[in-house]
Amino acid sequence: MKTRLLFAGMYAFLLAGAASMIYPFMLMISGSTKSGVDLKYFEVIPHFLYNDRWLYRKHIEALFNERVLTENITYDEDILDFEVLALPERVNNEMTDEWVDFLKNRPLPDYSWSVGYMDTPISRTQSSGLRLLKYVLREKFGNDIQDINRGLGTEFVSWNNIVYRPYACLMRRDKPSGSAFTKAVNDLKTLLPLEWRYYSSIDGFYKKLYLKSIYSLNIANYNRDHASAYSSWPEVRLVRAWRDNKGSREKSDWEDFVRNTLALQWIRVDAAALPAYHAYLQARHKTIAALNNHYGAQYKSFAEIPLIGEPPLSGLALSDWDNFITGWKDPDDGVVHKAPIESLSIFSVEFLFRDYLQAKYGTVETLNRKLKTNFNSFIDILPPQRDLHYRWFLGHKGELRREFVMRNYKTVAQYMLFHGRGIVNTVIYCTLAVFFALLVNPLAAYALSRYKMSSTYKILLFLMATMAFPAMVTQIPSFLMLRQLHLLNTFAALILPGMASGFSIFLLKGFFDSLPRELYESAQLDGASEWTMFWQLTMSLSKPILAVIALGAFTGAYSNFMFAFVVCQDQKMWTMMVWLYQLQGMSGRGVMYASLIIAAIPTFLIFAFCQNIIMRGIVVPSEK
Repeated sequence: MKTRLLFAGMYAFLLAGAASMIYPFMLMISGSTKSGVDLKYFEVIPHFLYNDRWLYRKHIEALFNERVLTENITYDEDILDFEVLALPERVNNEMTDEWVDFLKNRPLPDYSWSVGYMDTPISRTQSSGLRLLKYVLREKFGNDIQDINRGLGTEFVSWNNIVYRPYACLMRRDKPSGSAFTKAVNDLKTLLPLEWRYYSSIDGFYKKLYLKSIYSLNIANYNRDHASAYSSWPEVRLVRAWRDNKGSREKSDWEDFVRNTLALQWIRVDAAALPAYHAYLQARHKTIAALNNHYGAQYKSFAEIPLIGEPPLSGLALSDWDNFITGWKDPDDGVVHKAPIESLSIFSVEFLFRDYLQAKYGTVETLNRKLKTNFNSFIDILPPQRDLHYRWFLGHKGELRREFVMRNYKTVAQYMLFHGRGIVNTVIYCTLAVFFALLVNPLAAYALSRYKMSSTYKILLFLMATMAFPAMVTQIPSFLMLRQLHLLNTFAALILPGMASGFSIFLLKGFFDSLPRELYESAQLDGASEWTMFWQLTMSLSKPILAVIALGAFTGAYSNFMFAFVVCQDQKMWTMMVWLYQLQGMSGRGVMYASLIIAAIPTFLIFAFCQNIIMRGIVVPSEK
């Protein structure tokens, strides 16, 4: 019983030690799936793998490109973090189907919507949308990043630097981009699922970034200043035209918002403002010749100039239109020229959707009966974007889980495959390191073991003394020597300093000394040469210790970062460790964990292979 208890205690101790190693490793695997919403949680099994609520939070976070403000504007909410999102209670499939039909039948400008899974400013990884963008660019332009730069007029340094920041054309300073890269992204956007889109909500923008910045989140402050009785902010609506506001304070808010805050793309001016527009242009440019020179046009008079519908992307015409909406004071006579407030209206997705429903159903009562809603008027209707996103989520939970588990690993893999020659350099470096370690060290140890020189122990003492100096200390003289020999940025610079190891020679000599002398005497009687005895006897009987030396050489070469970076500063000679270090510097914690796990796989495989040889040498006596 005492012996059994002793063995039970030993096994319990070993199991506890194994658990203490496995638990941090499992945390690292779990951490490789993290994003901003669950980054602060440490669990062996990530929540989103078994909890739909956490999966939904990660989905919405990725859908809105990790920008909670964009989610608040689109969904008309006031959350501070994706972590507090709850699952929607229900989906109105009838209204959602109407929204889908509207999107399919009513072409909308590219600036009116963005797509998710394109940008990760917090997680700093690559989502599926961005990976697809790189795939499309690679299919069109090839693997050379310079071909992409020439084709799209960009200045990307590498594939990893290709990013797309989805923009929301809401603020006055926001303007759609007409670059070739933006056009390529817009072409890709149409290929992505409709449920990955989120449309700019002018209504939500008006409340979130304009009204609430003035009146706070407390609706009572708004009610007090506007003599209204709203119970919550979602009841407040942005109307289409100035005359549709109920009170003077609402009209004042609306006019200030439209003239000074809202992006020009969402503002329309009716024909009644045309005389005022002509008067403004004449006061600004004085002569039609000056205007033609600035605009690159050929108008014969100011009366020929039409009102602008959708503003241009750039140029003096855009600046003039902006000043006409905002108001421009003539420095000569002090007259303020601006579009009459009665001529201004808002062009937005919400109003287009309401017009679509009103044209289809006529009255709100008919709409409520057929779509199972309870709106009081068409102004209360908002596009059911949340319902569409949630409905897609319910049908793609497995796909989403796979994406969140694998996207950081795919980021690391793509980075290594399309950055320099990191994998090739590492394979060559490790192969040469193992080859020379198994050639130079056994030869030296064999000489010391076979020939009993008087200076053998002095040589061994010298070899052992090399272990007293840390690798960081020897890197300095090694670098200076390699520079003098003009070997920097070559494989020779990586291999030569570590080709011979004092510890390996000492270890091999001890093992060679244990081999029976009778084998060598018999071989000599049979006429075997020294090389034959070294190769066929010594090396054949020393596989276990050679596996140890090979494992050490591979581990040293594979994990070599600092010295490899110092002696090979040319990116064409960088190894995987150098590239991964650079990746970790520009990536989030999840990508860093994924890179460490991927980097550990080759070491684990080599160790498993060498372990079999080592254990075979221990279990089966070498003299057998």
